[in-house]
Amino acid sequence: MNPILITATDESTGKTAVALALALVARERGRSVGYMKPKGTRLQSAVGKTLDEDPLVAREVLGLDAGMADLEPVVYSRTFVEQVMRGREDPAALRDRIRDRYDALSADHDLMVVEGGGSFATGGVAGLTDADVADLLDARAVLVARYEDPTDADAVLSAARHLGDRLAGVLFNAVPDAALDGLRADAIPFLEGEGIPVFGAIPRVRELAGVTVADLASELGGRVLTTDAPTDAFVERFTVGAMSADDALTQFRRTRDAAVITGGDRPEIHSAALDAPGIKCLVLTGGFEPPGAVLGRAEEAGVPVVLVQSDTITTVERCEDVVRSGRARDARTVERMRELLTDGADVDRMLALSG
Repeated sequence: MNPILITATDESTGKTAVALALALVARERGRSVGYMKPKGTRLQSAVGKTLDEDPLVAREVLGLDAGMADLEPVVYSRTFVEQVMRGREDPAALRDRIRDRYDALSADHDLMVVEGGGSFATGGVAGLTDADVADLLDARAVLVARYEDPTDADAVLSAARHLGDRLAGVLFNAVPDAALDGLRADAIPFLEGEGIPVFGAIPRVRELAGVTVADLASELGGRVLTTDAPTDAFVERFTVGAMSADDALTQFRRTRDAAVITGGDRPEIHSAALDAPGIKCLVLTGGFEPPGAVLGRAEEAGVPVVLVQSDTITTVERCEDVVRSGRARDARTVERMRELLTDGADVDRMLALSG
């Protein structure tokens, strides 16, 4: 049995959803499926420990009872990288740890789905890039990539050179409708002419592309100040209100499905955002509540207002992570990805990689 390694050109490509959806398809076909993410990269605090969100979701979706130390043998944090650089982590011992945990997990399954960490290059300081892990576990790699315009082929070619013979093919995910024709007519034939197989192209769908305002508020630890404005609208991007009101209105009118992040003490920016139809919510920083007139206008416009205590820079960093990663991290959205994968990709060819 060869494990299938799901890697990606960059972060936030939908790698986790693809990995778990492929595992679900295999399980529906009668296979016993295990999961592992050797490098934990999506870190959060959980019960006093630093854990990756992805194995937690995998354990729920696939009904696994393995411990987190087995599913995630290396916590790839900033502190870990510093320890490696200072010679306090032994790369050979790390590889042995991953191999041992993999052997224990795979003993109970006839297919293992291994998820890469971050992008295909993450882990280089410890000799644990996805290509290194593929060599260690004798895995075939599926590269998940985005495609919005022809220049995105550069990232695929770069990853292909890095992965070498371990690369089995590419799966394009979250492709906008406007880019599908160009991808199929030009990019896919070009890549296949370069010896890079393509498993398919999954279109972009809203429920996997962003987060609801309610989820965003929860992730930020924010308080929704409005009472009647609905919080089920999807936010797919954010913009920062750090300019004059006139400039802000011009910028806000150019965007869509966005959250505006600005200080709670900038009512002129709040008003400009409420005049722009593409703004789905206001995220106000610094713990400053806006004037009552702003909240009244927000209620009338149906635009929720979320108040957070953190400063604007910190909030922008957190929003970027939340909005880019989307919400493909529960059973419902993984099931939606399973449907898309079955319709848009050559799943038989992907599963055949395991031998």
